[in-house]
Amino acid sequence: MKAAPVREDFREILRLVRPGARVLDVGCGEGELLDLLAREKGVDGRGIEISAEGVSACLARGLAVVQGDADRDLDSFPAQAFDYVILSQTLQAVLNPRHVLGELMRIGGQAIVSLPNFGHWRVRLDLLAHGRMPMTGSLPEPWWSTPNIHLCTLRDFTALCDDLGLRIDAAARLSEGRPARPIDPSRPIENWRSEAALFLLSRRDGAPGPGVGSQKSDLFE
Repeated sequence: MKAAPVREDFREILRLVRPGARVLDVGCGEGELLDLLAREKGVDGRGIEISAEGVSACLARGLAVVQGDADRDLDSFPAQAFDYVILSQTLQAVLNPRHVLGELMRIGGQAIVSLPNFGHWRVRLDLLAHGRMPMTGSLPEPWWSTPNIHLCTLRDFTALCDDLGLRIDAAARLSEGRPARPIDPSRPIENWRSEAALFLLSRRDGAPGPGVGSQKSDLFE
């Protein structure tokens, strides 16, 4: 059987993560990314996933994954426990994106975050022409069934990073079926032409984020 093609955001994450790193994948689904990172980069990978079906699929792959909710359970991880914390196409689906992003930066040296861009030109055109919530390659569900509850534009996301004292070390534009392309997210044109985007983040001061705790996580004990 022919292997399924690797998602372009996964390819970019694979390029960014250094070999042998400690990685936590938040909202890891059925474990495709963790499995890829383990095979290609030899990472020490862990995952947290809200759905029981996703956890079962990960365990069947031999991955170290627990069931948990990013909005609540990231608080139990100790500071700087991982080299990278990954949140792929999930930030817009959590209840408190600001809190979750802060926790990613508390427990990881760097965070890799990808998200759909509600400022993309197709979204703007659909709203202008039809006056209805748009559906695109990165936003495929109708408004009444989508898990996305906190959609944002690239400008919104970069403003939140500034507010949290985060540095954007790298960014890439994602479009359906095309390779990721490096971008400067501060350029207004990228807010128009990026269907989705991926960011590599770190703290400007190099210190863990607010809310640092000394507790030891027992999720993987």
